Formats: sequence, structure tokens, C-alpha cells
Amino acid sequence: MKETKSFNLYPGIDLTFYEYSLNETACCHRPEDNIIEINYCRSGRIGWEVKDGSTVYLGAGDFGIHSGRVCSGTHLTFPNGEYSGLSICIDLGKSIDSLTDFLADTPINGELIYNKFCSKQEFSIFPGNEPIKGIFGGFFDIPTELEEAYYKLKLHELLLYLYRLNPIEAVEAKGFRPEQIELIKQVHDTLTTNLDKRITIEELSKQFLINPSSMKIIFKAIYGNSIAAHIKEHRMEKAAELLQGEASVSEAAKSVGYDSQSKFSFEFKKAYQMLPTEYKKTHKRKGEG
Repeated sequence: MKETKSFNLYPGIDLTFYEYSLNETACCHRPEDNIIEINYCRSGRIGWEVKDGSTVYLGAGDFGIHSGRVCSGTHLTFPNGEYSGLSICIDLGKSIDSLTDFLADTPINGELIYNKFCSKQEFSIFPGNEPIKGIFGGFFDIPTELEEAYYKLKLHELLLYLYRLNPIEAVEAKGFRPEQIELIKQVHDTLTTNLDKRITIEELSKQFLINPSSMKIIFKAIYGNSIAAHIKEHRMEKAAELLQGEASVSEAAKSVGYDSQSKFSFEFKKAYQMLPTEYKKTHKRKGEG
């Protein structure tokens, strides 16, 4: 499923919201140097295939900025199967009058922002923090009657923030080759289809012929979390699904790789803020209602 909602804020400046529940999609546009594209990941994770064939990733709370040439004809991937975010595209030629008008009392212009963040023709990625959350988070959940006015104000705030932001605060947009990504997907699939087993890093390293350190680094870059933490999330989600059915707590625990019911209950409570016995009772009552 793919949902988008777009707004033309000014001539040459477009805001688009994205809600994806899928694994991949194509994104085609001409390679244009005079376009600034700003992306914010609200939740989930997104990967862009860039011009050298590698893929770079944004995680929840991060934002990236690049020129329209960097990702033309790109392939978008969503490693966790979902993505919520927004993009702001600024056409430097078409927006020059608009930018001049509302930034008249400042030294800011589109060319300055472009030269600061896009001149090297690469992704600039900034990890999430409170100022970023404050700016981009304010674009969401706005009453319909206030949307256009509010989005314009937030755009002004964002451009002022970019003027003050130091490019050295960007993290290296480490790209990974298709064969590396495919290998890690196989690691991921092996783990998620065998949640009842405890497969070690060493076993995976031997099976897929990859250095353990490299496997950990690439896995975290793609999926946004360590192997252990990511698979624990899958285990708890699967256990919750089983507990909504006929499975007992002990059966659910064994199905997701826990021999100790007390250890399982401890981890489940951390994930769902209630013991699995409470969770099962709650969902049984909902089903009966």
C-alpha cells in the first residue's frame, strides 16, 4: 500500500507526505542539478539506490538533503516493510522569486543552501535530535483548515535552521552494494523464519561466508538496529500474535526460542508493558466482546 499527499507551497516548492506499507518501489525523475530534495523519516526506514548503484539509508528521526541528480531513476526500499515521512523539493529556478520574497530580510537564498549541502553531489544525512524532531514533527497532524499556512511557516523555520546548520554535523552516508544487501537480507530471512531456534553470529558467518563484524555493521545500517535487538522485536511480535490465538504462554515462549518461561515473560513485559498472561487475558476479553 502506498499513500501520498502533496502540497504546492510556493511556485517551485512542493511538500509531499508518504505512507508506505511495502518493501520497495521505483522513484523516477530526471537528473536535475537545480533541485534540492529534503527528506525526513518519521518512522520506519528508507533506502535510496544512488547513482553508483549502492544504497544509503535514513532511519526514524533522521533527515537527508541532496540534489535531484543524486537519486534520479532510483529504487526505494523499506527494509522493515513500512515508512512514514515527507519530502520537500525546491526547484531553484522556479522558486527564486518566492524565496526572495519571504527571505528578504535574511542572507538566505536557494543557491546558498544548495552550495552548502548539495555541491558535492552526495547525500548529506543528519541523525535525529530534538531540534530536528521539533521542526519536522510540526508538519504532521495539522488541522485541515490550517495546513497550508502552517506548512509555509514550517518551511520558513526549516530554511532558517539549514542556514545555521553546520554541514560537518552530517554523518557519512555509507552506501552498500547490492550483493551486500542481498546477503544481509538472506541473513535476516534465515533468522526471522527460525524464531524458535537460537542461531549464533558465528553460525551465520560460516553459513553466509561473511565476516561477523561486517555482518553486524551492514545489518544495523539496513534494518536500523543490532541483530539481537531486531530479532527480539520479531520474537515478541510473533509471541503476541500467538497469544491472541489458542497458544498458551509456554507454547508461545517455545515458539519464539525461549526455554525459560520466566525469561520470556520478562522480555515480553519490556516490549508490551504487561506480562504475557495479562496480555492473553486482555485479548481474549476483546475477542469475546
